[in-house]
Amino acid sequence: MGDISCSNGISNGNGVHGKELPLNGYRKSCWYEEEIEENLRWSFALNSILHTGATQYQDIALLDTKPFGKALVIDGKLQSAETDEFIYHESLVHPALLHHSNPRTIFIMGGGEGSTAREILRHKTVEKVIMCDIDEEVVDFCKSYLIVNREAFCDPRLDLIINDARAELESREEAYDVIIGDLADPIEGGPCYKLYTKSFYEFTVKPRLNQGGIFVTQAGPAGIFSHTEVFSCIYNTLRQVFKYVVPYSAHIPSFADTWGWVMASDSPFVLNADELDLRMKHKIKGENRYLDGKTFSSASTLSKAVRNSLDNETHVYTEGTARFIYGHGSAYKNNHG
Repeated sequence: MGDISCSNGISNGNGVHGKELPLNGYRKSCWYEEEIEENLRWSFALNSILHTGATQYQDIALLDTKPFGKALVIDGKLQSAETDEFIYHESLVHPALLHHSNPRTIFIMGGGEGSTAREILRHKTVEKVIMCDIDEEVVDFCKSYLIVNREAFCDPRLDLIINDARAELESREEAYDVIIGDLADPIEGGPCYKLYTKSFYEFTVKPRLNQGGIFVTQAGPAGIFSHTEVFSCIYNTLRQVFKYVVPYSAHIPSFADTWGWVMASDSPFVLNADELDLRMKHKIKGENRYLDGKTFSSASTLSKAVRNSLDNETHVYTEGTARFIYGHGSAYKNNHG
């Protein structure tokens, strides 16, 4: 789990509580750092730390970054950044809602920052959106600080529920046209990894989908090296439950990697790029900044190496055989010239 602190020196690599080494002729600056792999860190300069805190479930920070604007960090992992969150959220939401012929009822697992709801509510056919997030403090925090989503939070079609997504789905009788997994990454000891398992998909998610319903989930890093962390096994796990499964990916600059999503249904995905564009024109209010038909065709055409890896993946995600993504982050004040 990452920490945020300020100090006059350079971290020795032992985290923010490690010894700080001052330098002569230094320039004071503030940086965010996230450990992506054991020997790889990603850092960028900060204008300021706007807020830090801890809820019952997770640590939270809002940073004003120089390259990416406001950035939301939960448990030391960057969740979204102002300048490029549209890539993630358009990719998560629109392929599933466009492939469905008439999406009226949507259930979001997670999504506390409100951006997923914002994109869903642009669809003219949508009548009801259930957003179920476990952490009320994070939701309230995002309502206060993320101005871009205030309109979505006020939309009468949005029903905000504070609960564990699994418990909420299991307690409900109604079914949905689209269920969206906008959950935190599966991190060891974190609250979300059980919502990536075969049993959850098979016995909780699938029974809550209407005929022709579609499930889509964020699926972690999907880069040429990083896709084997969780992306490939989430894909393979969904293949055990649904007849048609489509993995796709896009580069997210603030994540310093390509990111993955997996869309699944028992009905085939048959729309081509032109048909997707036609549905966007008629069904979505306003223009997408990132996603159109050709972009989705490209996103769902994975590289040879990743395709081969997914085709050969045998791991099925269960509570006893879970995989986790690596990493934590810290923001620290660094003096260097």
